[in-house]
Formats: sequence, C-alpha cells, structure tokens
Amino acid sequence: MPKCGPVVGRDGEIREVTGTLVSTGASARTLLLVGGAGTGKTAVLEQARRTVVGQGAKVLRLRCHDGGEAPGAAALADGVHQVLTKAHDRWSPARTGAVRRTRLRNSGRGGELTLLSTLGEVIGDAARHLPFALMIDDVERMPSPTASALGLLLRVFRPAGVPMVLAGRPARPGDEGVRQLTVAADRLLELPPLGPADVEALVVRRLGRPVEPALVTAVVRALGPMAGTPEAVLSVLDSMAERGDFLELDGHVCLTEPEQALRLTTDVARLSRLCWPAGPPGAAALDAAAAVARNLEHAEIRLDDLHRLKPGGPRRAGLVDRTLTPLVADGILTVDEDRRIAFAVPALAAALRALPTRHAVSSLHALITRSLTDRLGAETAGGGCPRLADHVAAAGPELDDALAVDVLLAAARTDAGSDWSRSVRAYSSALHRLPPHDPRTPGVLRESAELSLRHADHRGALALGEPLFACLAAPSAERDRDGLEHVAGVWALAALHEHRLPPCDVDAGPGGRAAVDHAPAVAGFGALVGPYGLGPVTPRPGAEAPRGPATTGPRPGSGPLPSAAELRLLAGAAGSRAGLSDVLPPGADGVRTLDLLRNASAYADLAGALASVLGDRYPGAGSSTAGLYHAMVRAYLQGDWDRALASARRIEARSRTRGTAAGPAQAARALAADIHCARGELGYARAWLELVPGTVTHPLVAWTRLGVRYWSGQVEEAMEEALDEVRRARRSGLLSGIEKVLVRYLSFALLEAVPQAMERALDELEALDEEVGSPMTREAVLLGRGVVRRDVDSALAALRAVRRRGDAYLELLCHLGLVEIGADCERWLAEATRGAQALGIGRATRTSLGHMTRRRTLVLPRVRPARDELSEEDIELTTMVSRGATNRQIAARLVWSEKTVERRLTRLFQRTGCRSRVELAAAWLDGSLARRDLVPDGVRGAAGGSFPASGPGAPSSRR
Repeated sequence: MPKCGPVVGRDGEIREVTGTLVSTGASARTLLLVGGAGTGKTAVLEQARRTVVGQGAKVLRLRCHDGGEAPGAAALADGVHQVLTKAHDRWSPARTGAVRRTRLRNSGRGGELTLLSTLGEVIGDAARHLPFALMIDDVERMPSPTASALGLLLRVFRPAGVPMVLAGRPARPGDEGVRQLTVAADRLLELPPLGPADVEALVVRRLGRPVEPALVTAVVRALGPMAGTPEAVLSVLDSMAERGDFLELDGHVCLTEPEQALRLTTDVARLSRLCWPAGPPGAAALDAAAAVARNLEHAEIRLDDLHRLKPGGPRRAGLVDRTLTPLVADGILTVDEDRRIAFAVPALAAALRALPTRHAVSSLHALITRSLTDRLGAETAGGGCPRLADHVAAAGPELDDALAVDVLLAAARTDAGSDWSRSVRAYSSALHRLPPHDPRTPGVLRESAELSLRHADHRGALALGEPLFACLAAPSAERDRDGLEHVAGVWALAALHEHRLPPCDVDAGPGGRAAVDHAPAVAGFGALVGPYGLGPVTPRPGAEAPRGPATTGPRPGSGPLPSAAELRLLAGAAGSRAGLSDVLPPGADGVRTLDLLRNASAYADLAGALASVLGDRYPGAGSSTAGLYHAMVRAYLQGDWDRALASARRIEARSRTRGTAAGPAQAARALAADIHCARGELGYARAWLELVPGTVTHPLVAWTRLGVRYWSGQVEEAMEEALDEVRRARRSGLLSGIEKVLVRYLSFALLEAVPQAMERALDELEALDEEVGSPMTREAVLLGRGVVRRDVDSALAALRAVRRRGDAYLELLCHLGLVEIGADCERWLAEATRGAQALGIGRATRTSLGHMTRRRTLVLPRVRPARDELSEEDIELTTMVSRGATNRQIAARLVWSEKTVERRLTRLFQRTGCRSRVELAAAWLDGSLARRDLVPDGVRGAAGGSFPASGPGAPSSRR
C-alpha cells in the first residue's frame, strides 16, 4: 500500500493549492478547485492552509454565502469587510471607511461596478502592506448574484498581488454565478475519484488497523460509482461501526455483514447532501425513493412490468412520472438496455430501505404477477417469464398459495438450465408454500436437491432442512421414502460442508429424529463429524451398512453422493487399516486413494477427503466452509502461511456473518493458532485456540495445544497433556494426525534434553505406523529414528518423502533434525534458516536452532523477518509502561488519544503473549523480550542496558 499524506490520495492537489496560496505579488493567481459532493475539497483546502500558515504566510477566509445583506455586490462587500478586520494595520480604518462610503453613495443598481472597483483596490492595498491569500469554500452555495459579482471582481477588478483559491461543485445547467467563477479563474483543478489503493488506505486510516481485502472489496462494490468519493467511503464505515459489523482477528478488521446490507448514513440531511447534488429532496420524494428501494430489493423490476399494470394500481402517471423519472434524472436510478431499473449506488438503496415509508412493498409485486397470470395463466406465465418467481416470493400472502406454487414451479423448471441460482430460490419459495402432505412436495424436494448438488450450492441444499424434516414426519413419507432418503443425503452432505452438525448428532427435536428414522444414510454422514474435526466423535453406524439410494436414484458408487461403503471408508480412514480392505478400490488405485484420504483426515480436510474418494463424481465444495478450509490447508502445506491465515479469518468472519448458515471451522482455528504459535505470536495463538471447544478431540487440535502450552512456559503440563490427548484420540478411533503430536512431543523432549521421552515417542510412532501405515506415519517414524538414533539415512529418507508429498513445515523439521544429527550441518542449517524465513517463523525456530548450534559450536545465520520485531512506537510504549506511566500520561507524551493507547496496548499484549501491564513490564525489564528477538538490534531492555530516555525532558523518537 502506498504511503499516504495527511489527506489520502490528494498529495498532488494539496501541492497545487499550496503553490497558489504562496504565489503573492506579481505571480498571484486564482485557482478554482472543483469536485462533487464528498470528494474532499474542504479537506484539501484546510491541509493546504495549514501548510502555508506553518511556513509563516497568512491565509484569510472570505465568506459571503449567508450574510445579512441582499445577494450581490453588497453581500460581497460585507464579506470583504470581515476580511479587512483580520488584515489589520494602521490603514485598516481608512480602507473600511472607503468601502462604507462607496456603498452609501452607490446604493442603486448602477453603483455595483463602482463598489466592485473599490473592493478590488482596498483588498490590493491591504495585501501590499500585509501579504495574504484569500480562500473561498462552497462557492456553489453562494446566491447566484453574489457569485456573479465575485466573478466580475476577479475578471475586471482583480486585486493586485492577492492569490485566491475557490472551491465548489461543478456548475449545473442554469447556475450562471458558478459558471462565471469558472471562467474568471486562472486555473481549474478537478478532484478525481480516489483509486483502489487510496480507498484501501482511507479505510485503514479510518479504522486504525489493517483490514481484510474482502472488506475493502465489499465497500467498493456497495458504493459503485461513488467508490472513489472519500465521504461516501467514510459514511459506509461509520454505519458499519454503529451496527457492530466489524470483527477483529489477528489485528485485522473483518466484515460480518452481508455485502448487500452495507449502507450509507441514514441521516437524511447528510444523505441528501451526498447523493442529491441538485438539492435535498422533499419528504414525499424521499418516502417514494425509500419505497422504490424496498421494492427493488426483492425482485428485478423493468419499466415494461409497470406499463402492464391495470388501472387502479400504481400506473405510469403515478409511479413512473412522479417517482422514477426524477430519480433517473438525478442519476440515482439507472435503466439499462433491457429497461431494467436499478440503483446506481447499492449502499444508497440499503440506506433508503432503512428509512420509514408508508408504501406497501408486497402489493406492487402481487400486481406485477397478476398482470401476467390473469392473461396467460399461472404455468404459462411462470414458464415464459421465469423472473416472475421473485415477484411471487416478494408478494407473500398477497397471492394465493395455489397460484403462487404453479408460477414458482414453472419458473424454477424453466430456469434450471440457464439461471440455476434463481431456480433454487423459486424452488425454496414453492416449498415454503407447499404443505408436507402435498403429493408434489417430495418431487420438488428432489428436484431442488439435485439442482443444488449439481452446482455445489451447499447453502441452498442446507435450506431444504425445514421442509424436508416436515415431509419426513408426515404420514405419507413412507410412500416416497427412497426419494426423500436421497434428499436427506444431499442435505446431510451440505450440512457437513457448512460445518453444521447433522441432527442425528444433536438434539434437533422431532425433525432430526425423523431424519434418522426415515433416512438412515444421514447417520452415515453423521459419523464423519468427529474424524473431520466438526465436533465430538459419535458412535459409528453399526455393522449393517445404511441402505443406499433406491434404483430410482443414483446407483451406489456412481452418483455425486458417497455410497454406504464410501461413507465407511471416509469415517474409517482416521483409524487403523483393519476393516478397510473390503471398501477400498482394488489394486494401486486403492492404495493411492487411502494415502490421499489419510493425508486429508490428518488435517480434518473434509473436501479433500471427499475428492480423494469420489474423484470426478465429486461436485465440489463450492464456496462452503469446507471449500475455504481446503484452500487454507493447501496454502499451509505449500508454506504460504499469510494466505492460510487470511483464509482462517475469512472462514471465521463468514461463520459470524448475519444471515449465514455456515458454522465455524474448528480445524481452521487450530491451524491458525499453530501458525501464530510458530511465529511467536502467542497472544493471537491463544485467542484462536480458546475458540475451539474442549469437546473436539481431533489430533490436529491436540498438536496445536501442545505447541501453545509449551511455548507459553507450561513445559511439564504440555508434555503430560499431550500424551493424555493422544490416548483420548486413540480411544475415539482418531489415529490419523497423532503422528504430528508425537513428532512435536519428540522435538520438545529433545529441546528439554529428556532422552527417555524421546525413546517413548519413537516407540509410539513405530506402533502407530504398524497400525495405520500411512505416508505421514512412515515419514514421522523415519524422522524420529533419524533424531533419536542419529540415523542419517532415515532422516534423509524422511526429507525426500516429505518433499514429494509437499509439507513446508515438516520439511523444516527434517532440516532441524539433520542439523541435530550432525550430517553436513552447515548446509542443513542454511536450509532450515531459509525455510524459517519463508514461513515467517520467529521465536520457536530460532530457539530450536540456537539450542542445536550452541551444542555444535555453529554460527547461527542472522535471518529474521521484520515482522518479528516490535516497532519503534511499540518499544517506546513498552518503556513507558515499564516506568509506571498511566494511559493519560502515555497519550500526552506520544500525542495519541487514550483510546489509541488502549488499542495499541491490546495489540502489544497479543504480540508478546503478555496478559497485563505488569507482565509486559516484567518481560521488558528482565530482557525476555530481547531474548525472543522481539527487540531490534542495538535496543535492549533494562536487563541488558539502558534505553534512551523518553521522559518529559527527552526528545521523542516520533518527532
């Protein structure tokens, strides 16, 4: 992100205005700064004024917008009089007297020129004795006669040696006064919209913290053509802050509001000034605009829809001419080539929807629907005009259920091949109107489920839960049992993808019980909850496999849904090899499938596991939680940890977004915590790990808990709890991933010099490999043998296997193991250092490397990512905390607000892993922050030397 000046994105314009203000004497010129509402004209003028005043020049403001005099030269004279009182010298009384006499002698219309001539002379005379510049803002608010008089003054009677800067909006048709000012100016400077990088910088500056790119993207999309308008951007941010739409993760601000809900301010005066350049709308016009916004929220409306309406409704004369035409003329509404009506700025539409209106929304949609169904019939209208489905949904109870269902089903079936998302909405609306006992309901459920599954729309499939459960509980369910069981399987698969537990694993009431009783396949999907870290481990299905779909549906093993045998394979892949031979594909394909499946289950990667088992049959994870986590695992294994953390934040924010069906990903939380732990950011690591419920027993979580506890100083507790969690995972049948816990246990035992624990970990690894026999357990055994028994060949074999599979972090551990063994130490030390730098790892790796190099008298390469060091401001803040300064004293010393001090302290606690000011001060004074490489070279805490004084008598490093 580019470095920004005091006003984001306006450095060039500020320099131009500053240059004009200092151009006194013969080089004096006039500049007109032009920009739309909210583009930052006043901010540019104010910053330029501060700069010039700081250089010793004098800038005076001329105001003649709302004076007591009549508009014209008299009002301008009144403004000049106020300016002359500020440019005071011994000739000031004579100048003001000359202006007063001229006004009295030439009070008629013919005396305006004489008055303007006198004004030009006295302003020029005052500037010769005391040089100054004039600044006039909001020229568009001047009455037209006053603006015309000012334009004439600049063109004919311009004060000699007085630079002037004027600012205002572009001249509108018929605005003669502003047009004359445009002609009179020596230079016209237009403020362009901010670019994407400047918009991001503005957002970051407003929020005071780094932001997720998705938040900036959402703001830009919500503002449309106003995305480059600073005030509009700030208005959206302020609205989000008022509603609590922000979530902070890892020091980054994330969005927890659907993009379509982002809105401008609902303050009518501010909204009108920003979006109605021709002047604020009346109460009736604003009410009508709010009604239009609410109608367009639910369905697409075209002008043809309104022209078709029968007499008695909102006909063209009432709706189009009086409401829509003015909004289109103002640029608020747009009409495309298909005569589709839309708001140019979605955030404005969202703000208008929040305003009260006396107009009913559903009645217009009902009228639009009936205008076609009355002439064509329900099915013909729905099939011929599929977008009618959205109008039916928006009409609600205004339309009869029988009519509505016929339109919706016809529209859904027509749209299925062209606009599947609208088709899914139509099916959903129909299902909410159809009673469970209706003979059409099972078929509609099946059609909707197949459509969602085909397009990996797991959110849409998940929405089928309520009508599905109601249908399963109905007495007629037995007749359609096979079809409903298939729908239940689609729903259960969607629930797993969105990390929502199937109801067979929770107390979901009669609906959940019906799903289990009438659709046994749901139990098979429920058995995947524990092995893939979605929740606690549940009893697996009995020896008798659930019945597969009937012959009317996809055959087992041939459709996008996993068969009963494939579900057993998915659930059993986390356990031992025993019992899997009968469900594995024959030959080499079976071995490869099992290897991929075990790799996926070790990281609780449901999407990866399904892809390895189903192959080309897998419809994909789409934009579900499972899909996002699969991308996070790939980024983690490839060593792109920053991208992995961004995925974790996106998953977490998505799970907390209003109106979403997505659940949190416990594995993503654990993986994010481990990344922060490896980087020495223990505060962030603990924050992520505390979000993981204690009921989740997946080895990935145990692996993370071991690392966080150990590096937090709880060495004995960490080692003991790790073995307990390994035992619990074994009892739960979760063996894939235990090798990661044991390798970490072995490495910590090495650091603590406990050979018995190392031998025990190796024994456990060898036993696990005998039981599981996956590539990851084999790699772990080879690495363990290499370190414990100092077997170079085993360690090199482990490194080669890890590189083939692709695991950046485990490859780093292999390098560390080779350094420990002593085989070509310098080479592997350099490799380990480069790997640690690429991953952004700080404290943990350097501690391990330091432990090994000290014992082998090697020189540790000094390679450390900049992110591991505290900034200069953080060090100054830490020093003042260690000296007992209060927040108020810190704020006064560092020129911050107290709220900023609190925020920076919170981030510092997370960064250092300290929980309080006392712990932070102790860590600084005993030198532990320096030992953890958090302090730049040459700066030491009290334990290592004195820090440059930053008390009241010493200059601050900020200045």
